Amino acid sequence: MAHAMLLPLLSLLVLAVMHGTNAVTYSVTNTAESTPGGQKFTNEIGSDYTTQTMSSSTDFIWRLFQQNTEADRKNVAQVSLFIDDMDGVAYTSNDEIHASAQYIQDYSGDVKGEFTGVLYHEMTHVWQWSNGAPGGLIEGIADYVRLKAGYAPSHWVQPGEGDKWDKGYDVTARFLDYCNSLSNGFVAELNKKMKDGYSADFFVQLLGKTVDQLWSEYKAKYQT
Repeated sequence: MAHAMLLPLLSLLVLAVMHGTNAVTYSVTNTAESTPGGQKFTNEIGSDYTTQTMSSSTDFIWRLFQQNTEADRKNVAQVSLFIDDMDGVAYTSNDEIHASAQYIQDYSGDVKGEFTGVLYHEMTHVWQWSNGAPGGLIEGIADYVRLKAGYAPSHWVQPGEGDKWDKGYDVTARFLDYCNSLSNGFVAELNKKMKDGYSADFFVQLLGKTVDQLWSEYKAKYQT
């Protein structure tokens, strides 16, 4: 009986999508359904939209990372997302994404668009290779994906801003976008190399310059 009473409190939707020979299952569970943020998620975003976005973001990430075969990708059978009554925005661990109902509640702008951008960022953490990479680079690549998907929010730094290349998030995303403009596909190649570990020399191998040289040139380009 106790379990039967709990079921209505959870909004659960599961979507299985075939990608070639790969089947990836996406699930959404609203554990904060009784909270204002959980209700706002249900009313303004919804589980249907979320699972569809998880699927479309996976396709986008695979294309951007040039992961055209199963051998190029992580072996992930299911990605689960939870709307939780927690602080912060979102985090990803073990192919599980936890998003904050409190953040959804407090966000005053286009919450659906913001949530979509957050999803692209977090789904990147599911699929990216990041063995031994600096945390700032890992987060920067996730925001780079968000940028290229067209979901960069207005409060992000502008190109050329920031005090170090591996600051993370928007600062590093803008720098990676510059690096990719020097050699289209750079970020995809960088991600591929990190499958087996990380070395700062990857920048030299791919672009012929150290990351510090690239950062200096990036800053100089946007100086006014």
